[in-house]
Amino acid sequence: MAAITRLVKRTPYLPCAARFLSNAPPQKERNVQWVFLGCPGVGKGTYASRLCNLLGVPHIATGDLVRSELASNGPLSSQLSEIVNQGKLVSDEIIMSLLSKRLADGEAKGESGFILDGFPRTIKQAEILEGVTDIDLVVNLKIQEEALLAKCLGRRICNQCGGNFNVASISIKGENGRPGMVMAPLLPPAHCMSKLVTRSDDTEEVVKERLRIYSEKSQPVEEFYRSRGKLLEFDLPGGIPESWPKLLQALNLYDYEEKQSVAA
Repeated sequence: MAAITRLVKRTPYLPCAARFLSNAPPQKERNVQWVFLGCPGVGKGTYASRLCNLLGVPHIATGDLVRSELASNGPLSSQLSEIVNQGKLVSDEIIMSLLSKRLADGEAKGESGFILDGFPRTIKQAEILEGVTDIDLVVNLKIQEEALLAKCLGRRICNQCGGNFNVASISIKGENGRPGMVMAPLLPPAHCMSKLVTRSDDTEEVVKERLRIYSEKSQPVEEFYRSRGKLLEFDLPGGIPESWPKLLQALNLYDYEEKQSVAA
């Protein structure tokens, strides 16, 4: 825990995060290079995207990279199409090829830093990633299982605009030392209300199995980064209004957001 605390407190607001990870001076200043982990439905994309906007770094989700390649005439599009159509998993090699290309393209455009969303998911992926680029910090988002299940079952999509919403109103009483939790629903505008649909795989049985598999596979990855002093475990205390300020404090970025607001 001490190693984690030192890393978080010394993560800078501006580029140069790498210089705090070793005693050697960096060859080139850069912005943060972080990973966001967490089980399906916890809100990785939401918080990663907010931090990317705050820090001015790209938000990279491997699912988006796969979809982008499928929609293009890129060198891997036909191979990916065949894999997806057959219901197979995309190999680590293809994922890393797409990610390496995205990082190289970003560097060529002058991008500095990134936040990876939901990757790596296995020890093999973590080891390959370690050989491709430096990771400064891994934020592992957690939430009470009861709240997570309710969130997943409350997800809705507007079949017209494609917007993502959540109809779950979560209120969990604190007991036996466990804190209570309140999360308000994320309701759609009136014109979307009648067009909401539920994902076919958002059933209680499927969601529980998805969470079980994730927990089984994620523990070795968490230990991989914990052993390197790079893992920050963050328990979400509620919805965005409650969690966002506390996450900024945990990352030593609370004052930075205030300064950015004043500058704007």
